[in-house]
Amino acid sequence: RFVIKGSLAGAAVYVAYDQGLLGSGTQGAEALKKAQAALPPAIQEWTSYIGWEVRTVQLPPTPKFDFSPSDSWNKGVQTVMSALSVAPTRACEYTVEGWKYVKDLVK
Repeated sequence: RFVIKGSLAGAAVYVAYDQGLLGSGTQGAEALKKAQAALPPAIQEWTSYIGWEVRTVQLPPTPKFDFSPSDSWNKGVQTVMSALSVAPTRACEYTVEGWKYVKDLVK
């Protein structure tokens, strides 16, 4: 069982790497576009293999994603850097508030 699961996980990582999903944001966006282009023909082939008639079965359209991995990555990096830049100031503010609270308790 462990060997099978490990093999499947390794294969999934290899496919993700091979398709460019583990690269930069632009490579991920290109891989997503390729997947969106390949999905309808794959569904068509699968339904013909199963024996369904596509003329009688109306498949829903593939969802359109308006998602840019590079924009999301950049937004995340900006948020983290912003939080790190104000961390010393906030730490001083919280320390002053904490001392005031302790002084008020001691009185």
